[in-house]
Amino acid sequence: MGVSDCYTIDVQRHVFTHAGLRLSYLDAGGSGRPLIALHAHWMEAATWRPLAEALAPAWRVIAPDQRGHGESDHALSYSRGDYLGDLDALIAKLELRDLVLLGNSLGGVNAYQYAARHPVRGLIVEEIGAVINDKQDFALAWRGTYPTREALEEKIGPRLAPYLRESMRETADGWTLAFSPDDMVKSQAALNGEHWRDWTASRCPALLVRGADSRLTEHHHFEEMVRRRPNTELVELPGGHLVHVDAPGPFTEAVRAFLKTLA
Repeated sequence: MGVSDCYTIDVQRHVFTHAGLRLSYLDAGGSGRPLIALHAHWMEAATWRPLAEALAPAWRVIAPDQRGHGESDHALSYSRGDYLGDLDALIAKLELRDLVLLGNSLGGVNAYQYAARHPVRGLIVEEIGAVINDKQDFALAWRGTYPTREALEEKIGPRLAPYLRESMRETADGWTLAFSPDDMVKSQAALNGEHWRDWTASRCPALLVRGADSRLTEHHHFEEMVRRRPNTELVELPGGHLVHVDAPGPFTEAVRAFLKTLA
């Protein structure tokens, strides 16, 4: 058992404002090296809490609720520049240097696009490619408020509901989602496209993580990403689009091994 396996952290929630929005983030604190973890659409910062606990005290994990998610404000716009501007504001607020960026899906693109424009020590991208053409329209059926948590989960369906439990909120009128499905449709539309130039623009060491059972990514595309970008390693782990949830142990070990190479 390593030090991280028995180390207890006190993750604190904080807020800051940027572009007229109140944005929330979780910070594991401590004197470890900084790692910013960015969640996928629908998710929120809490999805990274187990990783933060596993990597402490060597690494200080900071996980924002990106705009429109979790405890952060909903926004009128979800452009690429909006997300990158929020991230830049958080990094400036905390005066972070020599940091590592980790991102899943939406967060993965935000991470590698930020790294294309600013120096970072390392990059970890989970389950997202350089060419994206997905839709969120099916989530529009989840709009509204439901009398019970079970009713909301039934509406979402048994395959996806377990992943969204942290994003469910109880209100005075019943149960709803922390995010707006309409916002997710707008955000996905802005995310879609070909991003090869951004993917290949950075030179820091990178770890690319794919879920072996993913329905959204393909192995051959990830191999092409490795071929086009020097200093990139690919690992394929059990699980689907949220590898860190489906296979937390293997994911954490892959991340920890990669981070050791940056020392």
